Amino acid sequence: MEASPHSASNPPDIPWDAVVRFIRQLSHDLRNHLNAIELQSAFIGEIASEQEMKDEVKRLREMLSSAGAALQKLSADMGHARINSMPYKAADLVEDLRQRIESRRSESTPRIEWETNVGEGMVEVDPQLFPLVVQELIDNAVHFPSAGPLQFKAALEANGSLAMTFLEPKAEFARDVSTWGREPLKNIHHGHYGLGLNRARIIVEMHGGTLEASYDPKAKNLVTRIVLPGHQ
Repeated sequence: MEASPHSASNPPDIPWDAVVRFIRQLSHDLRNHLNAIELQSAFIGEIASEQEMKDEVKRLREMLSSAGAALQKLSADMGHARINSMPYKAADLVEDLRQRIESRRSESTPRIEWETNVGEGMVEVDPQLFPLVVQELIDNAVHFPSAGPLQFKAALEANGSLAMTFLEPKAEFARDVSTWGREPLKNIHHGHYGLGLNRARIIVEMHGGTLEASYDPKAKNLVTRIVLPGHQ
């Protein structure tokens, strides 16, 4: 008997946009359920008389909030970003990135060494969206620990482009970087679905820039390089 066109061995070829719509709708539906549970738990917290019960309800609401935030991030990571760019001094952009990242540091975040030499250069970026790119690189470094402090270098190139280089010390690195940020859902781990780098690349390319990665075996560094065109 011939296999049907959509048998287990020959699954349907579903367009990525359809997958995105499905995940976003599923996320929306699940968050509605979580919101209903959160409201019910808030009511239980109000009528509970024992402090121990109140504390447990509070922890439950925090767990529900975390689950909702995770679903919201998943939906955002799969969606297509819309940018609202504006002229920005390169020095201000890098400093804003530094302050944003440092203000969100936790005990699990590795130390970052910042090196900046951007002069009076200008770029055109979305100041709300672009920081998500750098935050994704930091989050990725936390998920895959480095062998030492991270380095973030920013400099203007001869053509006026802003080059930002992110170095992660890695004693060993065997992953293929030729398709870095171009294989969503390939590397899936608990709480991580291989979407962040793909979205980061899309955001950079929507700014007219490039995001590439390489491994320097001599220096033992994973090098991620972002280049944004200068503002004309």
